[in-house]
Amino acid sequence: MSLSRIARTLCPRPLRGHLDRIESSPLGARLARGAFWSLTGAFVSRAMTLASSILVARILGRETFGELGIIQSTVGMFGTIAGFGLGLTANKHVAEFRVKDPARAGRIVALAALFAMLTGGLTSAALAMLAPWLAQRTLAAPQLAGLLRIGALYLLVSAVNGAQAGALAGFEAFRAIATRSLWAGIATLPLMVGGAYLAGLHGAVWGMIGGMALNCLLNQLALRREARVAHVILSYRGCLAECPLLWRFSLPAFLAGVMVGPVVWGGQTLLVNRPNGYSEMGLFTAVNVVSNVLLLVGQVLGAPLLPVMSHERDSGNEHLGRVNMLSTWALGAIPAVLLLSAPELIQAAYGKQFSGAAFRHAFALAILFTAIQSYKQGMYRVLTARSMMWWAFTSNLQWAATFLLAAYFLVRFGAVGLVLAYLIGYAVNTVIFVPLYMSLQLIPRKTIVSLEAGLIWLVLVAMTAMILLDWPLPVRLLALPVGSFLIVLAFWRMMAERPAKPPTLPEGADGV
Repeated sequence: MSLSRIARTLCPRPLRGHLDRIESSPLGARLARGAFWSLTGAFVSRAMTLASSILVARILGRETFGELGIIQSTVGMFGTIAGFGLGLTANKHVAEFRVKDPARAGRIVALAALFAMLTGGLTSAALAMLAPWLAQRTLAAPQLAGLLRIGALYLLVSAVNGAQAGALAGFEAFRAIATRSLWAGIATLPLMVGGAYLAGLHGAVWGMIGGMALNCLLNQLALRREARVAHVILSYRGCLAECPLLWRFSLPAFLAGVMVGPVVWGGQTLLVNRPNGYSEMGLFTAVNVVSNVLLLVGQVLGAPLLPVMSHERDSGNEHLGRVNMLSTWALGAIPAVLLLSAPELIQAAYGKQFSGAAFRHAFALAILFTAIQSYKQGMYRVLTARSMMWWAFTSNLQWAATFLLAAYFLVRFGAVGLVLAYLIGYAVNTVIFVPLYMSLQLIPRKTIVSLEAGLIWLVLVAMTAMILLDWPLPVRLLALPVGSFLIVLAFWRMMAERPAKPPTLPEGADGV
């Protein structure tokens, strides 16, 4: 049975008209197919990620789980350098050239792969050499030096995998991405949990590497197939002629990433160097896993949007702009209401070592800043599609300065203080840059300044305040249906709004 027939069978009758309009629009059909496969793969793989996190945390305990968290953060910090923005470069430019210049698209894929191996290899070697110094001087845990060296292997594989995934997204091969993510997620769960059970922290790290290696292998096979279907020849011959893309696009994308990954790691090192720091890091890692799962679902939905926006960048499609801003924001905000009503469920899943008000308070603040991040994902895609990566770098630079300043003063309050620093950083960044983007007409005004947008933020802030004020669970559960209804209604009204019609000229007037 085709995807279209399945959708028509499951679609409620009142929504059939919307489905007909999507199917009749080539652009809408492309977005719908991409979104379906992206979300299908994301749902299963992120569910596996959350399940493995909970099980590994219960096996390792809160403090050792904190050590795993700082290893992942350190590898991720170096991963920003190793990736060099190559996945984003491949995504944007393969989408732009795969039809009008297949030869150039093939050279770009090859260039991204070549530089991913180069930057990944050099950065992995640097991490292996610096591991003892980092473990002792910055992480206050000399025993982690060997694990950081093992993590260097993960770093190399993830750099190559990032370039592959970007190229696949550029080909709009979202079904292939979904199925590969599905199998990799299914494999990672037993690898990490089994590794943690048999060999503790070392086993969990090796399980993480095994899952990434499998994902990389599957992506490479899928990339070769998609290139053949698109009549794109993957060849290293002549690929260095595309090097100017690295300086025009990859470099600012890389610098924008540097303002996030290493800065986040810096905030977390402030935490682990405090008394009882690794126990607090374990609590932060637990709430951050849930935050990342929520955020990554939005990122996966955004994957089909970026190539379409790059391909349609000059069309001036207002509806596409509204879908770009509202889709990932809705995927962050609507689940946020559900999670904010009962964080005790997640707390119970992690076990007794994560009990207490501190977990609930950190969790609530993390979900709120994740909703802000999901709101900003649409803005970042606009900047990427328009090759305005220096704007992205400037925005991230301001966020980094605000976050580090807040973390320096708030980290003494443990995981709650660090999460609060994130929230302050994203809130201040949004207040500064959103009016600027609106003045440049990069994003639809109604998605920012409207009664509906204000209502969404009011509900999220109110639900967060209930947890911070320790309101009883039954009261929050009673507020859940009201908050959910208001948020869904607000998104529905913004998405259903008709594009403004251009003004008509008086009869006999000439258009200039």
